[in-house]
Amino acid sequence: MKRVVVTGGAGFIGSALVRRLLEDGDTVAVIDNLLTGHERNLAEVRDRIEFHNVDIRDASAIGGLIRGADVVYHLAAIPSVPKSIDDPVPSHEVNIDGTFNVLRAAAEARVRRVVYAASSSGYGDSETLPKVETMLPRPKSPYAVQKLVGEYYASVFHSCFGLETVALRFFNVYGPRQDPSSPYSGVLSLFMKHLIARTPPTIFGDGEQSRDFTFVEDVAELCAKAARAPGAAGKMYNAGNGGRYTLNFVWDLLQKMEQVRLPAKYGPPRAGDVRHSMADTTAAVAELGHAPRFTIEEGLKRTLAWYKQSQTAAA
Repeated sequence: MKRVVVTGGAGFIGSALVRRLLEDGDTVAVIDNLLTGHERNLAEVRDRIEFHNVDIRDASAIGGLIRGADVVYHLAAIPSVPKSIDDPVPSHEVNIDGTFNVLRAAAEARVRRVVYAASSSGYGDSETLPKVETMLPRPKSPYAVQKLVGEYYASVFHSCFGLETVALRFFNVYGPRQDPSSPYSGVLSLFMKHLIARTPPTIFGDGEQSRDFTFVEDVAELCAKAARAPGAAGKMYNAGNGGRYTLNFVWDLLQKMEQVRLPAKYGPPRAGDVRHSMADTTAAVAELGHAPRFTIEEGLKRTLAWYKQSQTAAA
């Protein structure tokens, strides 16, 4: 049994990772200020974890919590391209300053490894598909820049301070517990909200933009593998599914699942959005043992079932 820390562990990806780590018998400590996460995401495992309502911008507060950890999974962030444009200062402070604080605390505590949640937004709008780790970054938003800086800091903390780090570029993660209540929420959580309410969603752009939608449990499993993989320290890997689906395709698929017809509305493209995204997972498969289990159909079915159950419970 080992002690691990998950920053952002009350978020929808973080809470899935917490559940995955508990399966291994780890002692799990969560650091989350609940700015974008929710304690309800951890409700059924709350008595099996340490929970600390602490902000990663507070370096003095997180130092003691990280001390004694074998692995730190750093997922805490303000994870929104539009929000980083509308209100860039908090995103900068959390995503850059907060990441530096976590890495510094981990290095000082002699943590064995840090797994950092990077972002596929770093690739920007390069026309080459799939996106390969060796491509030159072309960030289009403050958020993309911030997550890239975190990658660079992780690499430098490995080379300069001997801290093992592995960065995973997440590609459009979706699944249960993703919050659809904000205009900055992920598109699939918004699709679920509209599907259950039987109202048409608004798609920004023509809907033919494509994404490598990756089910949250596959991402959680890869994070756990990245903490153990030999020879991965100091490297960055794509954490996608290796597929590509347009927003129009996904909305049509969801309508077919529910046997409804709700034609989408369309609005102007959002600033900072990339047109197409798809991961080359060759390196992650070969070096981390990445093996996604969920097809887009199965992932959507599980996600929709959770949203329906959640809505029924809240009624």
